[in-house]
Amino acid sequence: MKLYSTNNPNHIVDLEEAVFKGLPSDNGLYMPTEIPTLPKTFFENIEKYSNQEIAFEVCKALFNGYISDENIKIIIEKSVTFESPAVLVENNIYSLELYHGPTLAFKDFGARFMAQLMAFFLNKRESNINILVATSGDTGGAVANGFHKTKGINITILYPSGKVSSVQEKQLTTLGENITALEIDGTFDDCQKLVKTAFLDAELTEKLNLSSANSINIARLIPQSFYYYFTYAQLKKLGKPLVFSVPSGNFGNICAGMIAHKMGLPIHHFVASVNANDTFVKFLQSGNYNPKPSVETLSNAMDVGNPSNFVRINELFHKNLGEIKNHVTGYTFNDTETRDSIREIYDRTGYMMDPHGAVGYLGLMKYLKSEKDDLIGVFLHTAHPAKFIDTYDSDLKPKVEIPKALEHLDNLEKVSIKMKNDFNELKKYLLN
Repeated sequence: MKLYSTNNPNHIVDLEEAVFKGLPSDNGLYMPTEIPTLPKTFFENIEKYSNQEIAFEVCKALFNGYISDENIKIIIEKSVTFESPAVLVENNIYSLELYHGPTLAFKDFGARFMAQLMAFFLNKRESNINILVATSGDTGGAVANGFHKTKGINITILYPSGKVSSVQEKQLTTLGENITALEIDGTFDDCQKLVKTAFLDAELTEKLNLSSANSINIARLIPQSFYYYFTYAQLKKLGKPLVFSVPSGNFGNICAGMIAHKMGLPIHHFVASVNANDTFVKFLQSGNYNPKPSVETLSNAMDVGNPSNFVRINELFHKNLGEIKNHVTGYTFNDTETRDSIREIYDRTGYMMDPHGAVGYLGLMKYLKSEKDDLIGVFLHTAHPAKFIDTYDSDLKPKVEIPKALEHLDNLEKVSIKMKNDFNELKKYLLN
């Protein structure tokens, strides 16, 4: 498997270098030089495969012999350990529940796989690495949990002070050991910029052996493509085309689905459902990509004004706006619409959504109303509602089930290091 930089197609590296560097030195993103197509027989029989068998076939095709079949199976057996059920909410509308992992968020898929992949490479290298990651909420907890006590890997998580839920904050600030949380006085975009600047700093990269666990790292996108295949395997029997509505912030999740589509997975259309941070929707409307400062919303994990993975989507569709619009439609929704949809769906069906899933649901319904075809709609429900208990009205809060995985957090003490939005301060801290 070979990967190139989106800023320089002649800059080509192997998978191991792409995973550990995270970001090319030219500030591009790594993309596969070739995206293989899975055989038709795989899709004809996919409902007979287990999730681990599906993940194996996807990795085997992508890695193209770079990692042995035996080692791929070991990585998958240790990381693909929980389900992602497609739950019927109402007629032809399914919620893809991606919150059945240890931190109750979809990013458990990427973080656990990435931890096992890095551990495999580190076992050969016999060296240590320092992972620097920015989070708008769920990434931090998933990475902290996925890499906790992993030998040879130290994790530093940057998160925006006061802009993640109390549950999310506890998940990324209470593990200790090899996990450090930096509470930044700024937004997620500020945290992301600090991380990217660190990767472009020659002194830091030379002394610290830096790597990333954000969706800028290709090792995150590969496992996030798995559950699109899992969903197709579950719903194939219905015999109707699938539309996926993806609540989108940094656009890694929807980009992973697009990679699966490029590999042959039958997906009728994508919907990029966003909150007030509507940079991508404005791009679809005008053809101009104009990043802007992020806006704080109920669906905080999507509060991204400059989505990193936009450049990957642009690459997948040859920087052709018409081709992008043929495959993805974008809609934006405000907090009032989000709150109203949570209540309306619960009152009508008894199904409880988190704010991110609600945005995904809204986008899906808006798209389906414009279509005449008989379609199956799937919205990605990316986090358990209990992670955002503070966002619900007082009469809805008691109806949110609190999973056992969250109960213990109340007794844990938050440990974070407060820091200004200043790269020099971050660099000094990291070097010391």
